[in-house]
Amino acid sequence: MTIEEKLAEMGLTLPPSAPSRALFLPGKISGNLLFLSGQICEWEGVPKYFGPISKGFDVSIGQQAAQMCALNLLFCAKQVAGSLDRIAGVVKVNGYVAADPDYGEGPFIVNGASQLFIDLLEDAGHHARTAVNVASLPANALVEVEAVLELK
Repeated sequence: MTIEEKLAEMGLTLPPSAPSRALFLPGKISGNLLFLSGQICEWEGVPKYFGPISKGFDVSIGQQAAQMCALNLLFCAKQVAGSLDRIAGVVKVNGYVAADPDYGEGPFIVNGASQLFIDLLEDAGHHARTAVNVASLPANALVEVEAVLELK
């Protein structure tokens, strides 16, 4: 089963586009690694989840935002690599959560992106990761996620 077929089986789709907000590539291949630029929780350039958040925020909503970031990353991976089926695995994920300094659940929010990669790629989806809180993100987004993928 292809990655896009697995997404469909999960009731998910790739966005129709993931426009850049600045002067950078969506990703760049070096050797067998694909370095993907950070993607915020937007759909076709329209932000959907906003920060900063504070104590008491519903983590499941944040996980949906992080999953949206991962879907944008997959769109970019397909655009740069030509096919999602070239993905051999996820090497590293960095997640940024716009949150008040005392908000301690940021890593649980980034789990929304990590879980999508694991669900799609199984063992190959497990990755090294950094998840931190920040004061703000582009377009006042709640989450931004970047990734390094290994290609076949």
